[in-house]
Amino acid sequence: MRLTAAAVGIGLVAALGPSGAALAGNNHGKSGLGRQVLPAGDGWAAAGPGTTGGSAASPADVHTVDTRAELIDALGGDNATNRTNATPKIIVVRGTINGFEGLPGKCADLADPAYSLDAYLAAYDPAVWGRVNPSGPLEEARVRSVANQTRYTQINVGPNTTIVGLRGAKLENLTLMLDSASNSIVRNINFVDAFDCFPAWSPNDGDAGNWNSQFDLMSVRRSENVWVDHNTFNDGDNPDSGQPVYFGRPYQVHDGSLDITHTASLVTVSFNRFVSRDKVMLIGSSNTVGPDVGRLNVTLHHNVFDGTMQRLPRVRFGQVDIYNNYYRLAGDAFSYAWGVGVQSSIYAENNFFALGEGIAAEDVIFDWGGTAITEKGSWVRAGSDRARPVSLLGAYNATHDPDLGADSGWTPTLRHGPVLPTPLVPLATLALAGARL
Repeated sequence: MRLTAAAVGIGLVAALGPSGAALAGNNHGKSGLGRQVLPAGDGWAAAGPGTTGGSAASPADVHTVDTRAELIDALGGDNATNRTNATPKIIVVRGTINGFEGLPGKCADLADPAYSLDAYLAAYDPAVWGRVNPSGPLEEARVRSVANQTRYTQINVGPNTTIVGLRGAKLENLTLMLDSASNSIVRNINFVDAFDCFPAWSPNDGDAGNWNSQFDLMSVRRSENVWVDHNTFNDGDNPDSGQPVYFGRPYQVHDGSLDITHTASLVTVSFNRFVSRDKVMLIGSSNTVGPDVGRLNVTLHHNVFDGTMQRLPRVRFGQVDIYNNYYRLAGDAFSYAWGVGVQSSIYAENNFFALGEGIAAEDVIFDWGGTAITEKGSWVRAGSDRARPVSLLGAYNATHDPDLGADSGWTPTLRHGPVLPTPLVPLATLALAGARL
């Protein structure tokens, strides 16, 4: 399809909207990004009271921070209890904040005295220990070490909060935890490398076992009305491909980019970049039918998934609207994009896929115990071939049994502005998505 300059211009304006245009401003605290609220109708986070974050903050509750200690102080003063601080607040991040600030030895400073990786590898080698979960004093020491890291590198956020970055703002080696942090906004941050110092060996995870880590770059739990906009998520100079192999499996030190779990709901994820990561977005953490039913409602629009491998997203229970996103997928380690999980209701419209060598249209969807997905308007460019419209669900059903149904049982009503024609999606998202670095 040949696009005219006029068509591209119309598409970019449509995609831009208030949230896209806002990043040109510099006065983030008093009148710029910090005071902006989610536009009406912009995804699930616009439901109910909408999402205003800390826009009502008094001048005394507008803070510019550039250290871990200042960030914790601005969030309420005590990392252990900041999640209960509901005072409206705007926090402007300047420069790089590192989660290990004050710990020159990083992991070594957080390790329990009874733990060492060498001892762990020797004790729980499947050839010695067998294929049963680690237990005993050494595993207990690892768990205590994880607790030490959680207390230090997990930064807890309370309700009615806006966190916004100045150009080049970076949160590195930490997890931003929004647990019970309803009505919160996070914008224009480069999230980098929230690595786990003490991954767990799970011998029965898959046919050969797996290493599993705990820390996401950002996690949303037990929260409503959360807007995550114009951020970048990546592993920096510590990619999964550079990790060692133990017990025949990659030593996985990273978990998700942005996980939305534990009854969270009414979340809009817009104009973000997820770059060169394995696990990206888990929506719903358990197959157990219970409190998550009727929750986990999330909108993803105008995001770029670049060199990412799985969970783009993986969904359980929620009504999840996925539209106008650009997927640039490559690599032998690619697994799937859309995970159709238990009682999930995905509505996917006008998404564009650039598929690298060895990735086919039928690989985009994976059945994790779901029954149906609404999928329309998808375009695929495979290798050097021209882009063309493709039914991803049709491709999946032609090569997999049982088939997935074509009606997820709902139609989104909360969308800000028109849905872009799919061929415009790469142009709009590559121009607009991600933190302004």
